[in-house]
Amino acid sequence: MKTLKQYKEKQMQNPSFAKEYEAIQPELNVIRTIIDARTSQNITQKELSERTGINQADISKLENGTRNPTIKLLQRLADGMGMTLKIEFIPKQNM
Repeated sequence: MKTLKQYKEKQMQNPSFAKEYEAIQPELNVIRTIIDARTSQNITQKELSERTGINQADISKLENGTRNPTIKLLQRLADGMGMTLKIEFIPKQNM
């Protein structure tokens, strides 16, 4: 049986898969950052909802990738976790 890592490595050899995978990385990075920030503080989605006034179901949708956040929503989440929202543009690495 293949591991997920092995499966991904094989799929990344397909140029169309690799292109699509790279295209979704910014969204996945935002999702991972939200989840990591929340869990590092041992805050449940419900607690974050209470702190921010954002519906818990909407937080869940953000974290599972079925809702795209606005900058304003990201700012509310950051405020609710006592954090500062920072957005950076980073030069692409040569492949």
